[in-house]
Amino acid sequence: MRQLFVLLIASALGSLFSAQAWAQNWGRFRGENGTGVSELKGIPATWKDADYAWKIELPHGGHSSPIIWEKTMFVTSATEGGGERFVHCLDADSGKEHWQAAIKLHQSSKHQKNSWASSTPCTDGDRVYVLFADDARLLVVAWDFTGRETWRRELGGYNSEHGLGASPILHEGLLIIPNDQVGPSSLIALQAETGEPIWQSERLPGKTSYSTPLIVSNGNGGYQIVCLSESNGVTGVDLLTGKVNWQTPKLSHRTVASPVASDGLIFIICGEGGSGKYFAAMQTDPVVKAESRIVFERKTTLPYVPCPVAHKGMLFLWGDKGILVCLELPTGKEIWSQRIDGGFSGSPICIGDRLYCLTESGDVVVVRAGDHFEEIGRIPLGEESHATPAVANGHLYLRTFRHLMALKARPDL
Repeated sequence: MRQLFVLLIASALGSLFSAQAWAQNWGRFRGENGTGVSELKGIPATWKDADYAWKIELPHGGHSSPIIWEKTMFVTSATEGGGERFVHCLDADSGKEHWQAAIKLHQSSKHQKNSWASSTPCTDGDRVYVLFADDARLLVVAWDFTGRETWRRELGGYNSEHGLGASPILHEGLLIIPNDQVGPSSLIALQAETGEPIWQSERLPGKTSYSTPLIVSNGNGGYQIVCLSESNGVTGVDLLTGKVNWQTPKLSHRTVASPVASDGLIFIICGEGGSGKYFAAMQTDPVVKAESRIVFERKTTLPYVPCPVAHKGMLFLWGDKGILVCLELPTGKEIWSQRIDGGFSGSPICIGDRLYCLTESGDVVVVRAGDHFEEIGRIPLGEESHATPAVANGHLYLRTFRHLMALKARPDL
């Protein structure tokens, strides 16, 4: 009887954990706190077109990732030149559009690998928050889930030679806007419900940053925002006040990849010309002395655009030109490295024990997230992509330049 009871409890807990993974929201760029990690079971390593739950064509292009809250999905797009930007609200189960809203902006320039809809929205389940920019202004707009615009706020001018790429994040009712650019720069906190300014932390202008911040503990029961740019280095900023808790010297190159936290450390990258030039693993406790903050560094075989993924004591660095490196945590010792066919402008995500990343030509490459290299799947999507996948609501969601598709988890896997 006791053995049967234990089995029933184990089964119930397994069902609970499976249900929690199935219902996981993906409310910002790369999911919860930007980790890019999901425990959803049942996503295969390979599939065919007939296996998609749905596939739709978006009316315009973009590189932003979809975000999902329960059964509702949001994604952005833009007309060529960026004169009109869109947020689309879709049913996450069927791909059917509930509503779309348009914002008119000036036509503007961008990098050849960027788009006019590259910043990924974020949501708290009540509203969706979208960041757009042209050559004259940085604009944040909020809509509720019915499509009613609840507020908008212009955050000053926006001067960037490559366009906008960083994404907003949310924490404890605050909407955090990273604004590191060529012109006047800042980190901004707005009240998510109303858009009212809470604080603005001024920062040095310099090379535009495309890196999205993350939230970590401040070591004293509260939270701090970790953000990075070439001119400001890596900073830990108090969530409630905007006060800078700690800061490194300026970085050697531009920041594009977003930081990731794991094993009590954060991992940051800067680079140029399509490759990473400097990587560091850092402690974030404000009381750590400056000379002790960096735990280990790396200066070769690094990504520039794709973000790292941490999984079970390993850190995976997926390079723009197709070299994937696996490091041991927390030491930084290289476990293996391997070249993968393709160029990469989106970031990998980890589902269970597999990494999924899209090539620029539109292939989903699936690699085992383990202590030895194994490519276990390569699925063509038929169109170029610079986007990062999303996982929520029991589906893997993939975005190409003009299409969006959903692959449903299979309970038999």
